Amino acid sequence: MAATRGFGIDVGGSGIKGALVDLDTGEFIGDRMRIETPHPATPDAVADVVGEIVRHFEWDGPVGVTLPAVVKQGVAHTAANIDPSWIGTDADALFAERLGRAREDVAMLNDADAAGLAEMRFGDPAVRRGVVALLTFGTGIGSALFDDGKLMPNTEFGHIEVDGHDGETRAAASVKDREGLSYPEWAARVDRYLTVLENLIWPDRFVVGGGVSKKSDKWVPLLTNRTPVVAASLQNNAGIVGAAAAAAEGIEP
Repeated sequence: MAATRGFGIDVGGSGIKGALVDLDTGEFIGDRMRIETPHPATPDAVADVVGEIVRHFEWDGPVGVTLPAVVKQGVAHTAANIDPSWIGTDADALFAERLGRAREDVAMLNDADAAGLAEMRFGDPAVRRGVVALLTFGTGIGSALFDDGKLMPNTEFGHIEVDGHDGETRAAASVKDREGLSYPEWAARVDRYLTVLENLIWPDRFVVGGGVSKKSDKWVPLLTNRTPVVAASLQNNAGIVGAAAAAAEGIEP
């Protein structure tokens, strides 16, 4: 029997990635396509790249798109690691027009929310129980909060204050690279960030994703915070998978 297919695009601070997704398994169908995020990452510039990726795959169905932003009813209300001109942009309308789709055939989600939805569906069944915070470590820190698998959309835990600093400016994966930190040095910063966050929300589990989750064995065992921490099952593919599922099912938090 043919797989149920969907298409998702994950807009990040450094790259825009898209792929066909098998919605029965959460796996990619073929390879993903990645294009560097334009600078400045204005709505029009990002929409041009998204259109190029969709055309590359010759996909004519619904499209899910993630943004590193608070997204409510298709409108971006913040802009983390993309151009500030996104604030107030009707992203649903922008991508529908650029992709030649009806508005209802475009699903806009916060990037971490999309990743979390994918983990809830295709990841470790243990993460579907209790209060779970998924954190994506990349250019910044994205967050998604779930209570027994139900999403509480648009949390911005990457921006909590940690020792007088915006949390992601100290503990994002990009900071590790920019400052040349070793895994133990960076893990100490993540540990401090997680300790502050867990004292605010008291989760039952942290799930850590983003590109750095591929090397979770180098830093997750070094963490000492009290809440169990597990690596995301879908690693850095989760945003694309969650976006594809949301578009196919008409889900837009």
